[in-house]
Amino acid sequence: MATRTDAPTRREQILKEAARLFAERGFHGVGVDEIGAAVGISGPGLYRHFAGKDAMLAELLVGISGRLLTGGKRRVAESDGGDPEVLLDSLIEGHIDFALDDRPLITLHDRELDRLRDSDRKLVRQLQRQYVELWVEILREVYPGLAEPAARSAVHSVFGLLNSTPHLGRPGSLPGRGATAELLHRMARGAFAAAAA
Repeated sequence: MATRTDAPTRREQILKEAARLFAERGFHGVGVDEIGAAVGISGPGLYRHFAGKDAMLAELLVGISGRLLTGGKRRVAESDGGDPEVLLDSLIEGHIDFALDDRPLITLHDRELDRLRDSDRKLVRQLQRQYVELWVEILREVYPGLAEPAARSAVHSVFGLLNSTPHLGRPGSLPGRGATAELLHRMARGAFAAAAA
């Protein structure tokens, strides 16, 4: 995914620190004062940016699902009907960027999705389904003999593999970002090839 070079907004800083703290200590284990302190403002000052912790959680989880889908669609558009193998590699690379760079959001999704309001949780699920279907379509272009249900299962399995990064140990214990990304990429392609065998 394209990376921004401009400084993050105060709102983005708050969300980043909220994600980190929620992932470390759980949603209920973190107060607004702690989030505020992490970004250098008072806890009540957060209310100028968010209605409360629930709104932060919703924006984090809906936001990442939307960004993954938007990034996937952008990669498809940029491929302009080109080689589906290249596009599949591009989708894998984009998801690996997320899995390595946004590890707290993966933990947060796993632990706290059920805390969202029904409407927000449904939106997350809707965005995720669209993201999966985008991958299924490309995967079936690469492996035309792969039935749609098997392709969908393979995509979910690869997401599970890629999203396991929070369980790989502390960031410094990994073999390095580049080597980890290459390993995850090979494993993802290997899983897809095995599903199609």
